[in-house]
Amino acid sequence: MKYFTEDGKSLASIFPPRQESMVVGQAYDFTPPTNPAFTYVGYKKSTTGTAPGGTIQQGNAPSFTYDGSFESYTAYLYYKAACLGPGQGTGTETGTQCPPPPEPEPEQPSVVCTPPQSAGVKTGSLMNSSAVGKIKADVRGSEKFEVAKGIPTSESLYGNVWAKEYLYNNKFEKFTGTCTFTVPVSKTYRLKWTEKEEYENSKGETKTRTVNKSRSVTVTPSYEIVRYYSYWTIPDLQVYRIVNAKLNNYAFQGNGIVIEPGSSYKVPTMDVETEVMNLPEPSSVSASAPSQTIDGGSSEPDVPDENLQSYAEEKAPELDVRNDKLVFNGETVMDGSMIKTKTKEPGEIKKPLSIDENALYRPGNVIPVTKTNKADNKSIGTIEYSPLDGSLSDPENMRQPIEDLNSVTVHTPVVMYPGVSNDKEHNQKVFPAVGTAALVLDRPFTVTIPTSGPHREIRGYGNRDYAKYTAYKQVLFEFDVFNEDKGKYIPANTWIDIPVTQLETIFRMPVWVDEGKYTVHFRSIAENAPDHFTWQSMANLDLANHVAINTVPVEVIGRLYDFKVTDITDYDWETVFRTKKGSSEPTDAAYWVGPNSIDGAPRGNTFPYLLPIRPGSHPNSGYKNVTVKTGYSFKFDFKTKGNHFGPKNHVKVVPTFYFVNKDGTNRQKVDLYYHNQTTGQKFVKIGSSQDTVTRSMVLNSPMRNIVSTELSNTAKYVATYGFTDFMKQAGKKNTIGSYSLLDLTQRVRTLIGPTSDIPKTVDPGRAVASIQKWYAEYSLPAAPYVVPAGFNIAEYGRTNRLTDNSPIFLKDGYIVVNFNIETYQDGSATPHLRYYRLPGDNTPLDNQWQLEGYSNVAKDKYGHEFAAPDGDVVYYHADLSSYDDFRSSVTH
Repeated sequence: MKYFTEDGKSLASIFPPRQESMVVGQAYDFTPPTNPAFTYVGYKKSTTGTAPGGTIQQGNAPSFTYDGSFESYTAYLYYKAACLGPGQGTGTETGTQCPPPPEPEPEQPSVVCTPPQSAGVKTGSLMNSSAVGKIKADVRGSEKFEVAKGIPTSESLYGNVWAKEYLYNNKFEKFTGTCTFTVPVSKTYRLKWTEKEEYENSKGETKTRTVNKSRSVTVTPSYEIVRYYSYWTIPDLQVYRIVNAKLNNYAFQGNGIVIEPGSSYKVPTMDVETEVMNLPEPSSVSASAPSQTIDGGSSEPDVPDENLQSYAEEKAPELDVRNDKLVFNGETVMDGSMIKTKTKEPGEIKKPLSIDENALYRPGNVIPVTKTNKADNKSIGTIEYSPLDGSLSDPENMRQPIEDLNSVTVHTPVVMYPGVSNDKEHNQKVFPAVGTAALVLDRPFTVTIPTSGPHREIRGYGNRDYAKYTAYKQVLFEFDVFNEDKGKYIPANTWIDIPVTQLETIFRMPVWVDEGKYTVHFRSIAENAPDHFTWQSMANLDLANHVAINTVPVEVIGRLYDFKVTDITDYDWETVFRTKKGSSEPTDAAYWVGPNSIDGAPRGNTFPYLLPIRPGSHPNSGYKNVTVKTGYSFKFDFKTKGNHFGPKNHVKVVPTFYFVNKDGTNRQKVDLYYHNQTTGQKFVKIGSSQDTVTRSMVLNSPMRNIVSTELSNTAKYVATYGFTDFMKQAGKKNTIGSYSLLDLTQRVRTLIGPTSDIPKTVDPGRAVASIQKWYAEYSLPAAPYVVPAGFNIAEYGRTNRLTDNSPIFLKDGYIVVNFNIETYQDGSATPHLRYYRLPGDNTPLDNQWQLEGYSNVAKDKYGHEFAAPDGDVVYYHADLSSYDDFRSSVTH
């Protein structure tokens, strides 16, 4: 609102202009101000933003309540002088003569700024972390397991998360407005003119003279100079940095891990200033124009109505403005520098990149052994961001889900592919079990329990070693065993722990274990097995199972060994076995199969105390041509181990006969004939139905020198199954067979098993019974008739006169007695053990005759070599008989 005279002169010095911002809903009144020198006339108004035009309207400018329908309202109020100034009338007109007008007060400089108005916003936002992750087996890039299918305990996992390096949300707002400077411009006019002036001279005469007149008039018109401004502010800003990522899965210790950012993660930086003076308050200004002299000639000149706005424009400054400030990651997004009029439009916060693979990466998370097998364990993850310092509106930490996480299957593998050593080198069974490992009594055996073998055909499993995941390896025998050094006795059906890293373990078979077929049980227990576990054969392919089991069939087998000749009744041999002639005191001399003991270790005996007994076997060099004369018997014994202690167990000794020349040549199988003195039958073939001569022996003969404890221990045991008169029978003659077969029974058997250092859980009687000793003796008829095997002497007799001296009989050489020895169990007709492998046979697998060191070549003192097949025992002189010594030890 401004004030003017009717002719348009400003009355700003009388009535200061009125300027204010309109507010919607506020009432505005325009009552004209008063001054005694002026009278209100009327008004002009405009709502278009231009200066009011047209004629002056009478009355007051109308009041109104602002409704926002227009942006500006301009009113000019007009006045007229209330009195006449100098030279304005004669004094008779209406109105009084005005006093000289006061020098107008110059208008004061001022600045009025409009409130800043929003002129637009600029926003930016990326608040989705796009987080994805995975849980995999170490080492990254060379993952040993495909964890969704299976990974064992004690292996390690890594967690890896990718996400946006930061999140942000911003709003930048532009504000504009104007500041109006009221700029008074002062200018001084020096007015000069001349006037005629009458004066009285010295003569009293009235004269006229020209007088120079001057005065200075300073005018100070005011001008409104409008200056525009604009700047940007930050009303809203949040930037978030990564705090951590959390991955939850059953496989982790505590079911989850927290991944802190690694060194490759760069925390964003932000420098923000929002509490700034965007528009510093401008100072009011005034201007001055150069002074000017005006010569009016003979009259006072008028002060010109000069437009001095250019001086006001020059003086009114451009406005100082500045933005809020934002520097993000070292780059200026909104420049907060002070500049003139209009600030620079802000840029944008750069879109975040995804973090690299090392920023949220945590390897080495070992799966605890407390985690039992479990499939398809779901993974859940969250990533947490926290606001950077400088974020507005006090934002809180923000959490978002991590997508694309894989599941993890915990499956700790164990395998069991065991083995038991097959002691076939000592297996004397005539019919060994196929596909069954032989365990021989009183011998070591080895169990092999590898931790390797095939498992699931997935990455990291397959055919490999699983020792790392195995808590226990165990073996169970259905029979008692010793450990390797026999320092520990382990009863049957006991699970035995085997060190996981130990592939082979040696046990020893106690001698008293029953022969027969058994199963050896094995199991491998995973390190994460619960207290109550289930199992699966060979490998725990089904992860519900934590134990792999397996079995190996075995057969426990006895022994047949230590055959030796202990006495020969031929007088030529008496001092070999007796300390002196006619004495029963033994020299302890014996002729063994070979120089080795049961398992091939040297026994200590050397030639001549080796079978077969032949010329040269006599230790007295004077008897180098001597062997045994027909009709004389030889005593022998041998041992067995195993289940040969029952009433129906027996051993068959089957002789076979050969003839060999005295120089070792022409060895051939022969048949033997004899005359039966009892029945009167002539030329009875040994082994024929007419061969009825029986052989008997006294077990407890003084010439056997059996110790009393051996007999008493035997008697005590056999009494348990009803053989109560063993001692009595041992002192009597007992039939043991014939020339063609010896069938040895419990009557000529003693029990010589261990009697000390027996575990408490073992029956002492069963221990004694575990080793048996069999006694026997054998002889040829005193006058045998030797023919090649298969020769039909009956047919020969029909065409020739058959006499004792018929040329068909072989005499100039030796008759070789060869024994085949077999055991029989529980009355069976099938042989159980055999001492050696018969010609043409593949069994027994152990040729015990050879294991004991038997030589298949025998030599006499003259260097003659004799073929000596397994089983050869004694060479008899074919041309010398006990008849020659006028005595005999058998019926003939």
